[in-house]
Amino acid sequence: MNAIYKSEAGREAIGARYRELLRQWPVPAEQLHIPTREGDTFVVASGPADAPPVIALHGSGGNSATWRADITSWAQDFRVYAVDIVGEPGGSAESRPELGSDALAHWLDDVLAGLGISGSAAFIGMSLGGWIALDYAIRRPDRVGKLVLYCPAGIGKQKFGWIFRNMVDHLFSNHDLRRTAAIVTGLSATDHTEVLDDVALTFTHFNPRMGKLPIFTDAELSALKMPVLVIVGADDRMFKSAETAARAERSIPDATTRVLPGVGHAIFDQTDAVLHFLQK
Repeated sequence: MNAIYKSEAGREAIGARYRELLRQWPVPAEQLHIPTREGDTFVVASGPADAPPVIALHGSGGNSATWRADITSWAQDFRVYAVDIVGEPGGSAESRPELGSDALAHWLDDVLAGLGISGSAAFIGMSLGGWIALDYAIRRPDRVGKLVLYCPAGIGKQKFGWIFRNMVDHLFSNHDLRRTAAIVTGLSATDHTEVLDDVALTFTHFNPRMGKLPIFTDAELSALKMPVLVIVGADDRMFKSAETAARAERSIPDATTRVLPGVGHAIFDQTDAVLHFLQK
């Protein structure tokens, strides 16, 4: 297995920042370690224990801190399990199941079993997490009651390889990761300083997945029977967002799409829209 961190010092720097963000978690939460066939999986659980379950999967280079701005709202009516994807810079094992195989679906089977979820759950996925959630919905349609996809991979074509290292090497000779992060995410360097600093810290020390994510077929998408909400930024530099929205509307029977003008790959301020979709 290839190391996902460039050094032990880098691993500790990312881990220290993650622990700091977890201390800022705005609602009461349990931090769980779920044993799976891919190794331990770290989960932050918030909301009433008997409320309907929601599984939240972050994007590449991220972790469950992604959902800090949403969790106060979502956890009022739902039991939200923010899951650190294995092989990403969070608290889960460093294994990387092969994309396009059934390995990630088996991993999620183990996560749900460890959480005591025997029926279906709603899934929220962002970018890579959106791909994983969509893959699971296709392979395990009876386990996914609703599906929310932020800037998802796997529907529209990918514009770049996966992701930052190639862009840095080919586009910026000065290797300014913070500037690269601003361009890729579409975030303002003045309005989102903390987010961009965190992205730059991560990709200074972390080796992301580099291959393109597989595209799902029309037949796979058309077989989805659950309600699906797809949210994309019109100015996404990683995926062809107009193609994602159009293909979702054409191929997914019960799809709702939101195309956000002036928004790039990083999508914020959709807490209420997602909550309304989950409550319907």
